[in-house]
Amino acid sequence: MGKEWVVLVVDDEEIMRRLMKQYLERMGIRQILLAENGEEALGILAKEKVDLIISDWLMPKMDGLDLLKEVRANEDLKEILFLMVTLVDQKEQVVLAVRQGIDEYLVKPLHFDFFSQKVKKLIAIQG
Repeated sequence: MGKEWVVLVVDDEEIMRRLMKQYLERMGIRQILLAENGEEALGILAKEKVDLIISDWLMPKMDGLDLLKEVRANEDLKEILFLMVTLVDQKEQVVLAVRQGIDEYLVKPLHFDFFSQKVKKLIAIQG
């Protein structure tokens, strides 16, 4: 990775935020921002330049799909790569998220190999 990536991890569960942060660090990504929900994420996006958002689907206040819609509707944010994290029983909803513009999705429970594959695939897109 030549570029220093900035990744925003959005999940209402602290253990999931920590796990994804550890996975990203293991991959050599050091600039990691954390948010508990979509509202908090939008506040961070208003101040920070982010290259990739990894967001849980189900969260209080603003869920991942609403965050995705806000990001894609914003001229300054719409190009940010977006990886949606879902539960196994939400797979049919992924189609909806794809229509809204997610770049990739990942199904919980998270395993490092699958997680790193998806992130590396997205990073390769932007090179």
